Amino acid sequence: MQIKEKNIAIGTVQDFIVDEGIIFLKLSNDKEIGSVFEYKIDKNHIQFHFCIKGSSKFQFNNGNYSFPVIDENSILLYNPNQELPISAFLEPNSLVLSVLISIKKLHSLFSNQADQISFLNQDNIGNKFYKDNRQGPMMSVVLNQMAQQSVHVSMHTLYLRAKVFELMSLYFNKDKEMDIEQCPFLVDDKNIKKIRKAKDIIISRMTEPPTLNDLSSEVEISLKKLKEGFKQVYGASVYVFLLDYKMQVSKRLLSSGNYNVNEVALKVGYSTATHFINAFKKKFGTTPKKYLMSL
Repeated sequence: MQIKEKNIAIGTVQDFIVDEGIIFLKLSNDKEIGSVFEYKIDKNHIQFHFCIKGSSKFQFNNGNYSFPVIDENSILLYNPNQELPISAFLEPNSLVLSVLISIKKLHSLFSNQADQISFLNQDNIGNKFYKDNRQGPMMSVVLNQMAQQSVHVSMHTLYLRAKVFELMSLYFNKDKEMDIEQCPFLVDDKNIKKIRKAKDIIISRMTEPPTLNDLSSEVEISLKKLKEGFKQVYGASVYVFLLDYKMQVSKRLLSSGNYNVNEVALKVGYSTATHFINAFKKKFGTTPKKYLMSL
């Protein structure tokens, strides 16, 4: 990938082996400049890339092929005849989730129904396949849950495995993905945008977050729909989500080596270091000081 602009950073790919033949990647650029992410993967894997925030571009064959993937869209890539190592450029404040599945594993998921999927059909064996899609509401819910991983660290692999399977079932069954009776607020796309706005508000004001009543008024949605919708989309209540976000930010600040424990506590909204230490230990099973020592 040939990118010569000066204001470009090299991003770090978070990868998780969630099952045999399945890899989950998280490409996150929260910087103010664009970032390049690279990951080696062999040609036996099918690549699913989902942009859930911002904008991204995937380039292959030394930049000769370029596939833009913007917010709420995805792309499927498969070429059994050529290696497709991932080289992605993410704009500032962008987030992409990728699922890499071996062709053998994907076949096993669908077994006799595999012929219903165009690139798994016997007629297409050996052919390359590229397809872009718009994410449906239920897919967006699952993707946001995968991004947050609001479960204990010991459950991450099991949780991601379940979500990958759920995501694939929705991806290949798009016409039936909307269960109106189960989740009526998702019928209205405006509600999803309001829930996302609520999430952005509490993140931007994490040191002094608004009350739920004030938050519901600000995004113009009822308190009931805010509570129900937020949990559906992000897999946790508003304040549990905010706590998890604070802990992830604090971990990143500690890892930078630029702040001590007291400074980090203040930056994420704790008036005392004791409260911060207790919350950190409950989340990660160790104190901030021991975490720093482990680095």
